[in-house]
Amino acid sequence: MKKDRINDRILQELRRNGRIANAELAEIVGLSASACLRRVQELENSGVIKGYRAVIDNLTLGLGFVAYVGVGLSEHSTSSQRAFEQALEFVPEVKECHNVTGAFEYLLRIETADIKSYKAFHADVLGSIAQVRTITSHIVMDSPKDERA
Repeated sequence: MKKDRINDRILQELRRNGRIANAELAEIVGLSASACLRRVQELENSGVIKGYRAVIDNLTLGLGFVAYVGVGLSEHSTSSQRAFEQALEFVPEVKECHNVTGAFEYLLRIETADIKSYKAFHADVLGSIAQVRTITSHIVMDSPKDERA
């Protein structure tokens, strides 16, 4: 995959609207429809574009509470990390799990309905994982910029 101004523009437009029609995308980036389609397919085949998804309004689903949670493990071993990651694999409140450097081993993005449900998650889920030593919560008050979608 070549990195150039046109591919950058294609990616920018697809980030903004993954359902844009190829003809419209081609017009925006200044290519013929067939040339644009070839480039998009090349970006997909090379793995630059991993997929397309719907952007969900969590408030309408009753998920208005977001926290980033730093988790420190009691033991710094591969087996401890693996066990912690497996414990979270199917937990629906955990939207992201990142192994990071610094004061703690993991940074989680948690989404729940409200503070009460977060408290239950904190105690009943994170608090019950044997490898967890520390939990540091950072409550999201607003997100003026969020490009995850």
